[in-house]
This record gives sequence, C-alpha cells and structure tokens, in this order.
Amino acid sequence: MVKLHYATKATLVIGFLFLLASCSTKEDSEFKSQYIAYKALFVDGGRVVDTGNDDVSHSEGQGYGMLFAVAANDKDTFDALWHWTQRTLMREDGLFSWRYRPCVDNSSSCIYDPNNASVGEILIAWALLRASEKWGVGKYEEDARNIVRAVEQKLLVVNNNSVVLLPGEYGFASDQTGNSSLQLNLSYWVFPAITDLSSLSDTPSRWESLFESGLILLSNMQFSTYQLPSDWVRFTPNSAESDNSKIGALSLDNVISPEFGFNAIRIPLQLAWSPRFRQNARLTEKLLSPYYAWWAITPTPATINLLNEETAEYEMSKGMRSVQMAVNSLMKSEEKQRPEWPEINRNMDYYSASLTLLSMLAVLDNAS
Repeated sequence: MVKLHYATKATLVIGFLFLLASCSTKEDSEFKSQYIAYKALFVDGGRVVDTGNDDVSHSEGQGYGMLFAVAANDKDTFDALWHWTQRTLMREDGLFSWRYRPCVDNSSSCIYDPNNASVGEILIAWALLRASEKWGVGKYEEDARNIVRAVEQKLLVVNNNSVVLLPGEYGFASDQTGNSSLQLNLSYWVFPAITDLSSLSDTPSRWESLFESGLILLSNMQFSTYQLPSDWVRFTPNSAESDNSKIGALSLDNVISPEFGFNAIRIPLQLAWSPRFRQNARLTEKLLSPYYAWWAITPTPATINLLNEETAEYEMSKGMRSVQMAVNSLMKSEEKQRPEWPEINRNMDYYSASLTLLSMLAVLDNAS
C-alpha cells in the first residue's frame, strides 16, 4: 500500500508538471502566432511603424519590437531592429532620439525630435539583456550595459533618499540636481526591467532605489475619488531627508496630461509583471485595488481627467483590455484561466497591438 501511495503521488506530480508544460506551450504558441501578425502589420525592415500616428517610429516602439522578437525566438528580426535603431536613433551619448518621421532619404536626417524618452532606453536595454541570455551573444549584453551607463549619467536624478527617472534629458527639469520640481511619467518605470538591469550596473543600489522610489511615488499618487495615477505628475523632492513614505510633494499642476490614460494604463501591468512586487501583499492591495474598481465600470472609459473627473466618450481599447486581463491573470488566483486575447489584425492600431503583445509576454514570463 505504501508503494502504491508513493507511486500515485509521483503520477500526480508528473501529471501536474505535464499540465504546466502544456499550458506554457499553448501560451508560447499563441504568442508566436500573434507576433507573426504584429510583425507583418507594424515592422518595416528594421523599424516598428506607429500606424496610428502618421507612420512615425519611436525608441519605445523599437524596444517593444525587440522584446517581442526575443520572446518569439526571431533573431533575424531582432538584429534588423537593433541595427536600424543604432544606425538611425542612437545619439553620440548612447541615448536614443525618441521620434523618427519618414522622409525622402530615410536616414537619421528624418529625426523629428532629438530628445530621448527614457522608457525607450529601458526597453531597448532590457531587450538586449534578454537577447544575450537567450542566444548567448555577449555583444548584446555589452550594448545593454552601455545604455545602462548612459541612463545613469543623464537620466537618474538622486535626491537625498530617492532616485527618480527623468522622462527625457531636456524639458522636464530646470535643475537636474533635484532642487526644482520635475515632471515625471511613472509608466516609464518598467519594474521587471529595472530589477534585471540592475545586474549590469556598477552601482546596482541606484536601480534598487529607483524601484523603491517608484513604489513610494505610486503609493502617494492616487488622485481623484478613483485613486488612479496620472499619465504625468509634477514632483518636488524633499529638500532634506525626512519621512521615507513621502519622498516629495506631488501635484497635477502644469503637467502634460492630468489624465489616467494611454500612458498610465501600462502602470498596473508593469507592477503585476514584477515578481518582487507580487510578493508584497499589502502593497499589491493598495496599488492595484483602484484599477479593479475602475475596470468594474461598464463600459470602462478609455481615459479620465483626474482634475475634474471628466471621462472619454469612448471605451477602453482592446489593448487596454489586454492589460486588464494580464493583471487579473497574474494577480487573481481565482482567475487563472487562460485569457482570451484579442486578435491582432488590420483593425487594431500599433499601440493597442503593442499593449496586447506586452500583456501576453508578461503572462508568458510568469507561466512557469
């Protein structure tokens, strides 16, 4: 009887592991199928095309494309994307011009705005690191390390007990020593990437502080009766070390957008994607509950102005719904069934398709 008991347990364990592998394989296959559609619709040679915005390209979009190519094991496309990004968007300081508009000679002369967007650097470096781990190419890791150094030199602002990420080198702070107010975008905090990229830094504690500062900011960035974060926020750092629960004052004064909208929708996904965040039950409840309440509104508006609570007349896009499904899948144990992802096709624009693949990747990363 004892032998039968152990044999039965072994059979159950093997069966469970087989089920996990089967689910992971299905998710991987579905991701690759969606990726093929994404590549056909939005990748032109080495650039990712924003079809909903005059066919421009962004450093952020290049980062997304590179991440997706790694996950799909498509090294040829990855290399094409990275080569175009280096040749066309990379500046002499190792950062990337954020916006490219097609022009006659189709070269770096088509750069529409030479300023960078730090989410682009974070995503590109993360994609390179993941590529080096997947394909064993040391040069990718070296390139990622160089981007990390450039970010540290120009975009990380250290102030007393906090480290924050400038959205770009220019235009968001009059004084980069941290003595004046800064305009921040918390959707640029890609939390799982921040954790991984710290391994490439000579000062990993700065990335640790960046992660923690992001959580503190979001804990104090719950605006309006809906308690949601805004796309953009004004941050005035504390002038001296004080209460660690508030590293500075936050407001919606003179910001690019006081909405919870197309930028901030990425925040709950990037939180839930992070294993480190998911381990903190108290914080997950505090930071994610407002999204669950917002998504319970039917139909859910795409955006809300957090100053006057005016909502968009149109509902969330399919990409935004994908974020909701991913967060529920990652965070709610009672909703572990496989999400029914929207199909990426010609009726979906670049950003919605990117949010969908990004959501699928977050679930895929945590499937094992």
